[in-house]
Amino acid sequence: MPKISEFYGIVIYMYYLDHNPPHFHAVYGDYNALIDIENAELITGFLPKKKLNLVLAWCEIHKVDLRMNWEYSKNQEKLFAIDPLH
Repeated sequence: MPKISEFYGIVIYMYYLDHNPPHFHAVYGDYNALIDIENAELITGFLPKKKLNLVLAWCEIHKVDLRMNWEYSKNQEKLFAIDPLH
């Protein structure tokens, strides 16, 4: 599972050929969450509230890049890194 970003201890991954809806995985320590790209919403899992808010804000900022990486993942093409939240 390629890592596409990392910030504030949160690592963002995207699997190749993953199921719909378009989403990414956010991991913080032992916590793991799936985030819907289109709606910037938690699909399943858990992150502490402050970390979840950071991830959702990052998702909104980078929605276009996330959509592109999702398409690349469906075609098994190399994913690109997305700027972290500063």
